[in-house]
Amino acid sequence: MPAITLPDGSVRQFPGTVTGTEIAASIGPGLLKAAMLMVVDGVQKDLSESISADASLRFITRRDPEALDIIRHDAAHVLAEAVQELFPGTQVTIGPAIENGFYYDFARNEPFTPEDFPAIEAKMREIIARNSAFEREVWPREQAIAFFKERGENYKAELISDLPVDVPISIYRQGDWIDLCRGPHAPTTGAVGTAFKLQKVAGAYWRGDHRNAMLSRIYATAWRDQKELDAHLHMLEEAEKRDHRRIAKEMHLFHMQEEAQGSVFWHAPGWKLYRTVEDYMRRRLDASGYQEVKTPQLVDRRLWEASGHWEKFRSAMFIATVEDQDEAHKIHALKPMNCPCHVQIFNQGIRSYRELPLRMAEFGACHRYEPSGALHGIMRVRAFTQDDAHIFCEEHQIADETVRFVALLSSIYRDLGFPEFRVKFSDRPATRAGDDATWDRAEGALKEACRIAGVEYELNPGEGAFYGPKLEFVLRDAIGRDWQCGTLQVDFVLPERLDALYTAEDGGRKRPVMLHRAILGSFERFLGMLIEQYAGRFPLWLAPRQVVVASIVDDAADYAREVVAALNAAGIRAEADTRNEKINRKVVDHIETRVPVLAVVGRREAEERKLVLRRLPGREQESHDLADAVRILAAEATPPDLSSANPVAVA
Repeated sequence: MPAITLPDGSVRQFPGTVTGTEIAASIGPGLLKAAMLMVVDGVQKDLSESISADASLRFITRRDPEALDIIRHDAAHVLAEAVQELFPGTQVTIGPAIENGFYYDFARNEPFTPEDFPAIEAKMREIIARNSAFEREVWPREQAIAFFKERGENYKAELISDLPVDVPISIYRQGDWIDLCRGPHAPTTGAVGTAFKLQKVAGAYWRGDHRNAMLSRIYATAWRDQKELDAHLHMLEEAEKRDHRRIAKEMHLFHMQEEAQGSVFWHAPGWKLYRTVEDYMRRRLDASGYQEVKTPQLVDRRLWEASGHWEKFRSAMFIATVEDQDEAHKIHALKPMNCPCHVQIFNQGIRSYRELPLRMAEFGACHRYEPSGALHGIMRVRAFTQDDAHIFCEEHQIADETVRFVALLSSIYRDLGFPEFRVKFSDRPATRAGDDATWDRAEGALKEACRIAGVEYELNPGEGAFYGPKLEFVLRDAIGRDWQCGTLQVDFVLPERLDALYTAEDGGRKRPVMLHRAILGSFERFLGMLIEQYAGRFPLWLAPRQVVVASIVDDAADYAREVVAALNAAGIRAEADTRNEKINRKVVDHIETRVPVLAVVGRREAEERKLVLRRLPGREQESHDLADAVRILAAEATPPDLSSANPVAVA
């Protein structure tokens, strides 16, 4: 007689084995209609599954956050059925739910195109309207392999063959269509609803291996209702307008090319933006007690083996062979991260507890092999710079350093235009270094530090670094997208592996705790985010070209150049536009290149030594004496950490 405990604490007892559907019906017809899945003792299951022992249970309805993943998972199955009905001979492979949608990879001689979408979407709506039940069956392995091979579904047969022998072969029917899937699913295809849209096609190698066949991937999005779908599509339209690659071209910031895949060619305006952010970050770190260092880019594999990164990241490393070295020293790697190198600096000489906490920072040039298909502008590159730092401290200093770090990070994010962020706590992954006792200690220390720092977090199970738990700081941009940027990681493992020691107050030798921390993360990625956050229209202090002084007539050209010299002397990035063009043409050009301020000068301004300032893309104008204009613009262009109105608080 199973006793079922519901979320409100009430308990319902049943005379024998009972399904989720029967439990929902016993509670009420409204819940029976609304329920999509059940969560039994923390595990999602189909409503049709039986429960034979005491259990805690809650139902997932369309209102719950988890419903989106269910809808998208189910929609992927509906997409696959629609494709096979419309395009016989197409093989299905895998189709997971992903952030904001789902995709499905198909094996087909001719790749899909967007022109195929209307017919596929119409067929999907037809399948959804059939409201076919999702029915789970467990088959013997050999039967399942034979079934899919007989249907020409060789990819599915391969997936089944590669599953561990103790994994049940779970098959789902939806009407006459059958697929391999571990589930769970909503009761029927009708639960998908019609708030979906196919978005794009792409090539994808089978199992992500370039040596395998190229598949045709269809990406799609799905939501609970049309209102959510419309909001998402509007966000995508805004994102396209803000695409950093397009804006970078219009502003002449950078370009990418085949001869250096995943690396950035920074143009002068883009490099000015980069240096402005780097200079700002350097000032903030200097004021916060960090020591800046620089470490090698090419490092012997033995260091990476000792740290554990060789085993974990070898496939992402660029390898160099040094021919004139002996066999033990031949293999080097471009560093994919800075951590082991910073330990090497810490290990030089005898360290004392009096030196701790030691905050070591580096704008470290790193390289990681990213598959060419994953590269995306400057958001996903192979060569990048991390605003990396490592704090070597005693265990009792973890909380204080967390408080300092969160305050610094919050202030920097506000200055850069991201006042809101949320925090995820990522705990131990399945594959990790260090024993459970060490992880208990590290996770406990980080949770206590969060309590003291007043940091509220959501759990992100199993996503910690291989050497320690971490906090992930997630920014929300102007159009509602989330970006994971900053991290703080507590590491007891690496100091042990690389033999880092300091002399404690009692004279003994102890291991420091190593706090890995970043605020921006990758400079390149963060700058891409900044470009999209502001749609290229940066606040004056960040703008690569802050002021353009445009002459109306040739007679004012000399005065325009004089104004530029005065602005440059005041630290303002200014240029003259003395082209023989009408002022309206100049305004249009500088709006397109997103210059924040246009200073217009004609004969009258030259004679009276004035400037007419126009804040682009607006139309309002203001006239000032030259000295006043320089003073006003210099104040506006002052970085926030140097502004008297926003003094930097140094903890």
